[in-house]
Amino acid sequence: MSASQSKGNLNFVLVSIFIDMLGIGIIVPVLPILVGQYVQDRELHALWYGILGATFGLLQFIFMPMLGAISDRVGRRPVLLYSMAGMGINFLTTAWAPNLACLFIGRVIGGMSSASMSVASAYASDISTHEDRAKSFGKIGATFGLGFICGPMLGGLLGDVNLHLPFYVAAALSFANFSYGYFFVPESLPEERREKFKLVSVNPFSALAKLARRQDIRGLVITFALVTAAQMMLQSTWVLYTHFRFNWTPAENGAALFCVGVAAAVVQAGLLGIFIRKFGEVRLSLIGLSSGAITYMLYGLATHGWMMYVFILCNLLSFAAGPALQGIVSKATPANEQGELMGSLQSISSLGSVLMPLLGGAILSAVSHLPPSDWRIGSTFFVCAAMQAVGIFVARRYFRQHHMATASTPETSA
Repeated sequence: MSASQSKGNLNFVLVSIFIDMLGIGIIVPVLPILVGQYVQDRELHALWYGILGATFGLLQFIFMPMLGAISDRVGRRPVLLYSMAGMGINFLTTAWAPNLACLFIGRVIGGMSSASMSVASAYASDISTHEDRAKSFGKIGATFGLGFICGPMLGGLLGDVNLHLPFYVAAALSFANFSYGYFFVPESLPEERREKFKLVSVNPFSALAKLARRQDIRGLVITFALVTAAQMMLQSTWVLYTHFRFNWTPAENGAALFCVGVAAAVVQAGLLGIFIRKFGEVRLSLIGLSSGAITYMLYGLATHGWMMYVFILCNLLSFAAGPALQGIVSKATPANEQGELMGSLQSISSLGSVLMPLLGGAILSAVSHLPPSDWRIGSTFFVCAAMQAVGIFVARRYFRQHHMATASTPETSA
């Protein structure tokens, strides 16, 4: 494969990821509100949306490693095309859904198809040289973030016109992506490099089991799991919380989520290096986690919608906590186990996407009958703050036990 062909195929991967993330982001501020059209009250609204989110997360948790293993056997292109077609059908089914059952069908199809990110990364690895591989993954990460920044804003604007319109647009993007891939993009994995299909490689719990046996970093893994759980609960309840408490429209939620995406991108792509040099990874992780815990409390106590924007902008350091924590975990792991480690941490996130929508939906359902002025309606965020606080305690204990500085200069704290 020539250099120009590789560049062109990588551009396809980048466009595919951008379109997928744009399509997924488009529905974020709209789907929670759409569920309300098929239920009778707020309690059922929050409860069923949580179940809907958990259904998608469960299918994704099961099928993502399976589709990755299948791509090692049959090639990347068929699996990518399957994923694009499946997401298109998912969006179209949701757009046409006359009842809650059809929404579930769409979410099931989507969860079984959502492998584009992992398989696209494998495609990029196939066509990149060893020297360019890190650069290719960096471009994929940036494209992922860009799609998810733009998606909620676009979805919010479309959703204010009609709640079903964003799903038609997302379906059109997915099918356009499928058409381009089908006619113009070749396979990246030659026959001689394909692997036999192994059942052990599709077990979504195997990575978690290996991680649980890592006693040397157990405290950090527990911290990462708690922080991830809090983030997942926030993501699964944000739109309904702001809709119930402040009567926010899809456009207002899209704007707020756009601000979150921009803030995360600015910190992780521009300010992270500065923060690490100033504080060191250990102190930065603790400061960021503390900032996040306080902000969760403030989200739950907010009495006016504009306050949410202020809290987002005052919480920049929390966006640096995750990368700093991952950096510390990575340094405690041998070089030949890095890939397995990152995959295991991703498994924690995947499992959180199953459990936290259920828990968050149940909590929000229990308090959704309360008037907007009642502080208890922010209970989901108080639970997030509690999980984050426990994570801070566990992390500090781990750092003390391993003699890692928490209040010294950056040079010694890393």
